[in-house]
Amino acid sequence: MKQSQVFELDLTRINGRGDFMCPGCGAPISPDDCNQESYSILEVKVSSVGLEELVIRCSTCGSQLHLTGFPLLEKLTDQTKKKLNRKNRAKKPLYVSHV
Repeated sequence: MKQSQVFELDLTRINGRGDFMCPGCGAPISPDDCNQESYSILEVKVSSVGLEELVIRCSTCGSQLHLTGFPLLEKLTDQTKKKLNRKNRAKKPLYVSHV
């Protein structure tokens, strides 16, 4: 029986849009893989705050990957959205109708 390796990956330390290479075999893993050809989801850990950890299995080598860092990513995403909203509000033309 083949032993599978276990890795923990902090997504806040990954550059890009969430794509990364499996630390076990180097196979590309992308969150855009809707068919789950490169990985399969084993477990989803959720708290009252939101997604805490996602455990997936690499389809190529069978390694278990514990993906962490979701709360910080959510916070950063919210801050980016707020900044964009502020910029967009300032750029919108003001329409005034005179009666």
